Amino acid sequence: MLDAAFTLFSAPVSWLELIAFVLAVAMVVCSVYEKSATWPLAIISSALYVWLFYTSKLYGETLVNVFFVIAGLWGWRQWLFSKRGESNAPLAVDSLSPKGLGWTLAGWKAGWIALSLYLWRYTDSDVPWADAFVTAGSFAGTILLARKHIENWPVWLVVNAASVALFIYKQLWLTAILYAILFVMVIWGWRQWRTKLRLP
Repeated sequence: MLDAAFTLFSAPVSWLELIAFVLAVAMVVCSVYEKSATWPLAIISSALYVWLFYTSKLYGETLVNVFFVIAGLWGWRQWLFSKRGESNAPLAVDSLSPKGLGWTLAGWKAGWIALSLYLWRYTDSDVPWADAFVTAGSFAGTILLARKHIENWPVWLVVNAASVALFIYKQLWLTAILYAILFVMVIWGWRQWRTKLRLP
């Protein structure tokens, strides 16, 4: 799996990275249309990215993909069986309250600082602050997506933009291209979900 499938910008792209790439794109397409296949695709692609990022010394990204595997099981259950509030209605696209948004941003910031300090102190990461920023944002985005809060999409916009820069720096070219594609797909997903909420 770590053998080169092809070369991109003079850097080898492994079969591992290629397969994870394809599954991740399929996962985002499914999430835009609220298909429960989102979650098994997320679980498999994330498990492959755990392997890829660990071998690339991106430990924050490794951690977040372990989280994605676990959260994928939770998110799958949320989309299939969960209800929204006291109405007992099936989980549908919804918006956070201002207080919920504040807690989300505060959690992202706290997670970023704590994880950055951990990576800087206890690992050989050469990008602890960038890696931790993407990791903490990915935690927030995944939780919001699992609960079908529309705010997951702007979180993913920021995370994907930062990820493109990080993966270019680490010469993971196909993954950088993936996150550039995901950036565009997130705009599409955001617009689709805004229509469901009848937002302008």
